[in-house]
Amino acid sequence: MSHHYSGPEFTSPHGDARLDLCDLFAFPKPGDTSTSVLIMDAHPSVGVNPPGPTTPEPFAPEAIYELKIDTDGDYVADIAYRVRFSSVGGNNQTATVRRVTGPDAAGIDGDGELVVEDAPVSLGSDPTIVESNGHRFFAGWRSDPFFFDAGGALNDLTFTGDDFFADKDVCSIALEIPNDALGSTPGVNLWHRTLVRSEGAGSGWTQADRGARTQQSVFFSRGEEKAAYLGGEPADDGRFVDGFAHALEQAGGYSPKEAREVAGHMLPDVIRYDYREPARYPDNGRALTDDVPDYFLPLLTNGKVTGDGVDAHTDLLDEFPYLGPPHGSYEG
Repeated sequence: MSHHYSGPEFTSPHGDARLDLCDLFAFPKPGDTSTSVLIMDAHPSVGVNPPGPTTPEPFAPEAIYELKIDTDGDYVADIAYRVRFSSVGGNNQTATVRRVTGPDAAGIDGDGELVVEDAPVSLGSDPTIVESNGHRFFAGWRSDPFFFDAGGALNDLTFTGDDFFADKDVCSIALEIPNDALGSTPGVNLWHRTLVRSEGAGSGWTQADRGARTQQSVFFSRGEEKAAYLGGEPADDGRFVDGFAHALEQAGGYSPKEAREVAGHMLPDVIRYDYREPARYPDNGRALTDDVPDYFLPLLTNGKVTGDGVDAHTDLLDEFPYLGPPHGSYEG
């Protein structure tokens, strides 16, 4: 899995698929050097534990979906795009997006600047795109762009080239933004997270899921460390190096020294993105066709497994929001 099923034992965080982050993409807009495309995918339409469709409601109205942007290299957010959703009523849901800057971007305080208000969420095949305040925005069900033999991953990394995600869907939040909205420097660090209200009156917010780099939270943060990792911040990710190194020693036969060196390159859990360069994971952003399993598997196994035999999906669009129409897998 990429970031799908990041809860304990391949469940969703907090037992809610709508909070389950799947993938983060960042790439220059094709044909326009002044604009970037940022896509947060959440809510896998079909679960593995338990197996079967999740829920047709796209996004959790009680949650915050947030894209974090670090502009100065300290792994603390300087800019945040916060997305909230209405309840589903009459088979309709809407989204509101705010852009928060400065110290408030690192936490959850501050209203920031209203970017998009009451944008319709796409529940069918045709994408509804909203243009507002120099941004283009889409939210709704789309074909899951992630490609991977998940069955092989769960079968002791014995791959047959069977793409589990070929007919699956996700809920996408896509933004087309001017590059200057990323801050004054072209190179930034990106990650995304979901938050829900903490239990108890006046208790604030709890981070349910977070990440950026593919497959790390699923395969490397296990047991008691899982909750700490999903609730953590990139600036504090150094505390997880030992756990990652241990997993690498077991899975790939790395020496302790080698494992710590590799783990150190995997953390903090952010994607580095410079809009002046083409997207190519893991060096710069991530394109929708980047074969991230074929990067991750040799890393995990110390070169013993070089790929899963699955290629990129062919239903992608040439224009915003770039993700293909949904298959309807969320309908059961």
